[in-house]
Amino acid sequence: MTVADPIPLLVIAGPTAAGKTAMALEVAEQVGGEIVSADSMQIYRGMDIGTAKPTREERARAPIHLIDLVAPDGEYTVVDFCRDAARAIAVIHARGRLPILCGGTGLYIRALTEGFDFPPGPRDEGVRARLRQEADELGVAALHRRLQEIDPPAAARIDPGDARRTVRALEVFELTGMPMSAQRHVDADSAAEYNCAEYVLTAPREFLFDRIERRVERMIRAGWLDEVRDLVASGVTRHSQSMQAIGYRHLLEHLDGKRDLAETVGLIERDTRRYAKRQMTWLRGSEGYRWLSMGSDRQRHACTAVIVTTARRL
Repeated sequence: MTVADPIPLLVIAGPTAAGKTAMALEVAEQVGGEIVSADSMQIYRGMDIGTAKPTREERARAPIHLIDLVAPDGEYTVVDFCRDAARAIAVIHARGRLPILCGGTGLYIRALTEGFDFPPGPRDEGVRARLRQEADELGVAALHRRLQEIDPPAAARIDPGDARRTVRALEVFELTGMPMSAQRHVDADSAAEYNCAEYVLTAPREFLFDRIERRVERMIRAGWLDEVRDLVASGVTRHSQSMQAIGYRHLLEHLDGKRDLAETVGLIERDTRRYAKRQMTWLRGSEGYRWLSMGSDRQRHACTAVIVTTARRL
């Protein structure tokens, strides 16, 4: 191998509840790989149930990097992810093992593999405070509609209930006069660091939506509401980046008395289904992915065989 040789990287992406982690673990066991998580919420400590974080038993099957990195009241950006993921991938490769990038945060995956460069945007605490107050008074949806008018690509990536990212995109536009989505470019040299084999795991819509609903119900039974209570008791506020995650903000509103638990669970399921659609839309924006359907056990076994064969050739 020469210095210029790119690092082999297996990418397993897809919508929530598609079975990405299970697939990554199975492949890692068969080919001697280690997993790098590409999930923007699993990086937070104390958020285990609602982010479907790998269990202790799953982590014992193969090393999983980039989880539990940040306190739940901290912030973590795509720039942070690209730095940390690149380091983890380099270390895994140096050990003679295969790095497996696995997750559903399409921005993270594409930023790393395609070499997105994000120049630091300006910040103004006064503008941000005003926009947060507007979000509290008018509702986040109203601000998200405003963002759709000025920056449709950014609005398509940001969940309509994500107050922090909506406010940040509006803040950047107010301070620069340019949409946030126009302020990134591709660094081809960075993208060339990896020899990627990229897969998207998906399933028929009805199958995937059923899995989403059953997963949400399992999370509630497992104590998700108590997890949110503990986070609030530790000082995490609704404006924290971590609390913008689907489910966490909904359960916060339930604890505030805005709606009962049954209605809250229904909204979580609805918004998770919508998020899954956005994930697939975001991934379709990149060339090179091979899409595999996981709608049955037979298909899952076939998909595993395909990915393992590819991984062994990297």
